[in-house]
Amino acid sequence: MEEHELRSILKRFADSGWELISAPANAYLCGESCKDELIAAVEQANEECGSCGCEYDELYRRFLELKHAL
Repeated sequence: MEEHELRSILKRFADSGWELISAPANAYLCGESCKDELIAAVEQANEECGSCGCEYDELYRRFLELKHAL
């Protein structure tokens, strides 16, 4: 269940158009071994944009809660 939710969030990140999160999310979904880079990118996105009120704010936090399932 968590893995499915995590993949769904990653697909949203990959489609976001924001290179910071779209590139590592897409790479992870394509099977690359980039877990650390992906987590760092989402942490940075959460710092930069995590309280702006956009649709991704909650997704950053939820991803960080689920990152253990990567």
